[in-house]
Amino acid sequence: MNREEARKRAKELVSKMTVEEKASQLRYDSPAIDRLGVPAYNWWNEALHGVARAGTATMFPQAIGMAAAFDKDLMKEVGEVIAQEGRAKYNEQAKRGDRDIYKGLTFWSPNVNIFRDPRWGRGHETYGEDPYLTGALAVPFIKGIQGDGEYMKAAACAKHFAVHSGPEGDRHFFDAKASKKDLEETYLPAFETCVKDGQVEAVMGAYNRTNGEPCCANKPLMVDTLRGKWGFEGHFVSDCWAIRDFHENHKVTATAEESVKLALDMGCDVNCGCTYQKMMNAYRAGLITEDQITESCVRLFTTRFLLGMFDKTEFDNIPFTVVECDEHQKVAHKAAAEGIVLLKNNGLLPLDKTKLKTIGVVGPNADSRIALMGNYHGTSSRFVTVLEGIEDKVAGDVRVLYSEGCDLWKPNLSNLSDQDYPDRLSEVQTIADYADVMVVVVGLDENLEGEEGDAGNQFASGDKVNLELPIPQRQLLNSVLDCNKPTIVINMSGSAINLSVAQEKAAAIIQAWYPGAKGGEDVADILFGDVSPSGKLPVTFYRSTDDLPDFRDYSMKNRTYRYFTGTPLYPFGYGLTYGKCRAKEMEVTASADGATVKVTMVNEGAVKTSDVLQIYVQDTGYELAIPNPCLAGFERFELGAGEGKEITVKLPRRAFTSVDEEGNRDVFSHSFKVYAGTSQPDERSKELTGVSCLEKDVTI
Repeated sequence: MNREEARKRAKELVSKMTVEEKASQLRYDSPAIDRLGVPAYNWWNEALHGVARAGTATMFPQAIGMAAAFDKDLMKEVGEVIAQEGRAKYNEQAKRGDRDIYKGLTFWSPNVNIFRDPRWGRGHETYGEDPYLTGALAVPFIKGIQGDGEYMKAAACAKHFAVHSGPEGDRHFFDAKASKKDLEETYLPAFETCVKDGQVEAVMGAYNRTNGEPCCANKPLMVDTLRGKWGFEGHFVSDCWAIRDFHENHKVTATAEESVKLALDMGCDVNCGCTYQKMMNAYRAGLITEDQITESCVRLFTTRFLLGMFDKTEFDNIPFTVVECDEHQKVAHKAAAEGIVLLKNNGLLPLDKTKLKTIGVVGPNADSRIALMGNYHGTSSRFVTVLEGIEDKVAGDVRVLYSEGCDLWKPNLSNLSDQDYPDRLSEVQTIADYADVMVVVVGLDENLEGEEGDAGNQFASGDKVNLELPIPQRQLLNSVLDCNKPTIVINMSGSAINLSVAQEKAAAIIQAWYPGAKGGEDVADILFGDVSPSGKLPVTFYRSTDDLPDFRDYSMKNRTYRYFTGTPLYPFGYGLTYGKCRAKEMEVTASADGATVKVTMVNEGAVKTSDVLQIYVQDTGYELAIPNPCLAGFERFELGAGEGKEITVKLPRRAFTSVDEEGNRDVFSHSFKVYAGTSQPDERSKELTGVSCLEKDVTI
């Protein structure tokens, strides 16, 4: 069913409703209209990395971990699994009259905000710091969820529109100020890509204001850009209780009724919250018209008709048995394995279990289920921690000695210095004495980086205060490293952590993110060489927040790899493998429409591996161009030892555009450099990998 037909049917149905009935349908918990055969529907469902909060479901790595795979095909597979399991659940729940929260087909994912500052607690819900990468991964995820059949399989939602990335504790009253240049250059492109290329069905507004106007009633964003410039035809939903913030926190309105008017005037169709319960008050007071209510109601029923909610569809017979089936579990394992990033390896990895008698595994995240999950997750029927993955891998061959070593953090001792903590490390030191190799598993979990208001969160705000590991973990790590045993550090976090000490002293470092329910198996596969690591960092790992501007400053100056003037610990796009892939030859054919880049990649190593070809573009002729080379294309590939292949990447004209101070995007220059390699073309990447990118001067 196309949108025109769905809208026609929606208008016909809505025309039969009273104004009160239409108003009721703009609530996220829309009640039934029995006389018209309209069942109740709850618009609120989540699927950030698998169907969430709705019982058992396949649990993928947290979004940032999937982004590290740099794999567009994978993202479509993940979206397809989500839609399949979501439909299976919907079929069973609808059959039983269960229309409660988290039971619908409208998934409020993906999160395509830009992870501009590593302190932001929700950054791990995103695809990282680069607008191009974010859009390139979001589109296949959206298409996987929505499908391409007669009906939509499920509806995706791009959030949080726009200019939203902390501070979490201030989000209900904060005004994010962004220049026209930064808006067009950084904060809006991923949303535009989701709308134009992904045909995303819904967009969710943010809590904060942007340039003075609340994001759920923002004329420049919602009216002029989203529906005007981009031609968005789907529905718009508020973040939860964000409209209430208009009068209670932002103080841009005085009453709930005025907030209803402001939101509806700007085209907010669904209120996640309670403010639209005052809609009829606003209508009776003459603040809004029936036509406005009707238009939003028609948009919402257009989506419901597109989903086939009033028809028999090809999805009605998807059985519940697809949930967490073997086929879907394989996709989750693939996602975890591809997203794990090898940050350092002095030759210790992969481990050879035939040469080991005892492995020491220590650290608060070694046997943590929470550290597998990330936030906005479903429930797995089985979890495999890193400790369990290692134990299963070497069972019967190698002894594994384990100690938690320390708490993840110390909530009651947060003001104490390193020296104030009591020594609880004797067990760890004993294990180090007996072990041939030590594996230290440190990091965070959703209790230490997450959303504002999370009950278990360290600071209630969800954000990190710095990039350091909590003090108990720093003590633990230093204690192990001082034992002078070969040490592998595995960091499980959704954001950049200062791993400088590990980089200096450890034999190997792995960034495992929050790898999903059975992620311990995938970490073990990489440790023992059954899989070559191939993930790339979708964010910059800085050495300290001292290198960054104030968290509340939304200017992009000196933020992310595109603007950063310092030297990072680990750059965006960086990640090692057990092979040795490099770009040997590059050919660039340019035209007014963009460029075609052909690169010959060769694996000069002795191990079969996957890797990621990355293409960067730098405008060398326009004084207002982004100062550093920017990711413009990428392609995941696999090569056997000694094997080579030619890979073609097409760059659209947009890859060569820049943005002026007024927010106008165009090709302002004819002089460019195009780079190709398995990392970005910066000195730190060259230093860490020992491999340079190829480069070509290009005229457009």
